[in-house]
Amino acid sequence: MQSTLVMGILNITPDSFADGGRHFEFSDAVERAKEMIAEGVDIIDVGGESTRPGSERISSEEEGARVIPVISALKELGAVISVDTTRSEIAKLAIDAGATYVNDISGGLSDAKMASIIASHPQVQYIAMHWRGESKDMQLRAIYKDVVNEVRDELEARTHALISAGVSPDQIILDPGIGFAKTSAHNWELLRQIDRLQLLGYPILVGVSRKRFLGELVGSSNPDDRDSATVALTTELARKGVWGVRTHSVKPHLDAIKVVKELFG
Repeated sequence: MQSTLVMGILNITPDSFADGGRHFEFSDAVERAKEMIAEGVDIIDVGGESTRPGSERISSEEEGARVIPVISALKELGAVISVDTTRSEIAKLAIDAGATYVNDISGGLSDAKMASIIASHPQVQYIAMHWRGESKDMQLRAIYKDVVNEVRDELEARTHALISAGVSPDQIILDPGIGFAKTSAHNWELLRQIDRLQLLGYPILVGVSRKRFLGELVGSSNPDDRDSATVALTTELARKGVWGVRTHSVKPHLDAIKVVKELFG
C-alpha cells in the first residue's frame, strides 16, 4: 500500500479563509516552511492569491512578487515545491525558481496557455482541479443532477484536453475541488464516492482542510477548530488510497497516514 502524501499549505496572502495573513511576510512564510519540513511534509504548496468563495483576483505582478521569492528560498531548503496558481506566467516563473508541481484550481480553463507550459516541462506534475468559474461567483454554479458523475465527466474532459495539448498522462493529477462550486451535500457525496473518481486512472489529490462544510458538521465558525475533523477525513482517504491530501497542519495527518499503513499494509 503506497502511503498517501501530505501537501502542506503555505498561503502568502492576507485574506485566505483559514490562515490569511499568518505567513504573508517573507520571513514568516519561510519559518512556517521550515516547521513543515521538520515535521516531514512531502510537498509544500505555495499560493499567493486567495481562492476562498467571494474573493477578488489580484494582479499577476502582485502574485509573482508574493510567491517567487518564497519558492526560491524553499528550493534552497531542499523542499519539494508546488505552486498554487491559475496563471501560466506564474507557473513558468515558479518552475524556473524550483517548483516541480503546478496546482491549478481551474484545471487549465482559466489560462489557455497553461497546458503548453506544462507540456514543455515534462518533469513537472500538474494538478488539475474540478472548476466551474472564478471564486467571486462560483457557488452560483453549484447545480448538479448527479454530482459524482458530473465531476467525473468534467475532470475526464479536462484530461483529454490537456493530453491533446501535449501534456503527458503521467504528469496529470486530479482534484475533485471540494468546496469549489459545491454545496456541503455535494462535498460529502464526492468524499463518500471518491473511488469512482479513482477509476479514471489518475492520482487523486483531495483538499478539505478546515473548510466550511466541516465547520457546519462540528458546529464551529473558527477554521482552527476543524483540524480534528480534517484529520478524520485524511484517515479515511488514506485508507481508500488517495494519492495525496492538502492540509494546513502536517504532523497529525502524517501520523494518521502511518496508522492506516500499519493497519492495512
